[in-house]
Amino acid sequence: MKLRVILSSALLVFVVGCNGDADAPEVEDEDVPGGEGGEMESGDENGDSIQLGSGSTGGDYYTLGQEMANVMNEHVDGLDVSSVATDASVENISRVSDQDLELGMAVHIPALQALEGEGPFQGEVFDDFGFMGYIYPETNQVAVDADAGIESIEDLEGMRINTGLPNSTSQEASETVLEAYGLEIDDYEAYEEGFGDAASFLQDGNVDAVSGLLGLPTGSIMELDAQMNIDLLSIEPDMLDEIEEETMYEHIVIEEDVYDFLDEDVDAIGAYAILIGSTEDIDEELGYDIVEGLYENVDEMTHEQATHMQDLEAITTGSEGLPLHPGAERYFEENDLLE
Repeated sequence: MKLRVILSSALLVFVVGCNGDADAPEVEDEDVPGGEGGEMESGDENGDSIQLGSGSTGGDYYTLGQEMANVMNEHVDGLDVSSVATDASVENISRVSDQDLELGMAVHIPALQALEGEGPFQGEVFDDFGFMGYIYPETNQVAVDADAGIESIEDLEGMRINTGLPNSTSQEASETVLEAYGLEIDDYEAYEEGFGDAASFLQDGNVDAVSGLLGLPTGSIMELDAQMNIDLLSIEPDMLDEIEEETMYEHIVIEEDVYDFLDEDVDAIGAYAILIGSTEDIDEELGYDIVEGLYENVDEMTHEQATHMQDLEAITTGSEGLPLHPGAERYFEENDLLE
């Protein structure tokens, strides 16, 4: 499946510090104040206080999560949502399933892996969550110094590459692309930093390439472009076919007008950022109210990635293979949004 992401120049808003919220290191067990409790019911007299797990401070998940929480608070009676910083996808999925968080933002691929205990979940199944809605596409972007003579991902053999935080979806996507070119971990020097920190490494000449699963556009790329001449490497057709055949990633075209420095489209792979909710702590009625209150008032959000949530017809994007939260499923059915 090929997705063509078309973004007008009006969306190219400079956002400093967006560092790739697909980054999510290993999960550490920790209690979150107010994160546990019995099943919630919508509209009790004291109201509901819940937490939305977002991402690292300053990243797309974190900043967009704050706006999502504000919209829910404004349009769902008796609801008090706090958006909290986390290590994003893997942590959010595990903690929502374990009833440490009620809502979470995540990439759809680790959500699928959690159901089977695969990938970063290392044999432990997490399945007490449900899909509640699509957020935005996340695209693997490989940036290099435009003056370094690097023309292809194949040229990165023997070079220093930042692949993303350990056990993160960004790292998995980066390694997936490199492996399609026959580049295994011993064929390059791997760095494991979040994209924001890694961008400064590229600027200082300490790495040759930085790779991350990011929104389009992303502030870290635009900030880096303001500091140096950069380019994005494109994935060639044969490698794209192999990746789509063997993984859950999909072909995404980065239009040349997404970033000022591009002079042609870039072929990449991507996944979907989605909203998940606890099937233990959020009942059907509250789940319905959350989906209705959030997605019918998306126009109140200013974050550039929120524009992808405005097409209600696309609300179930990324849900294939995932359990639907009962409240979300009822909303989808009532609005003829299920195929």
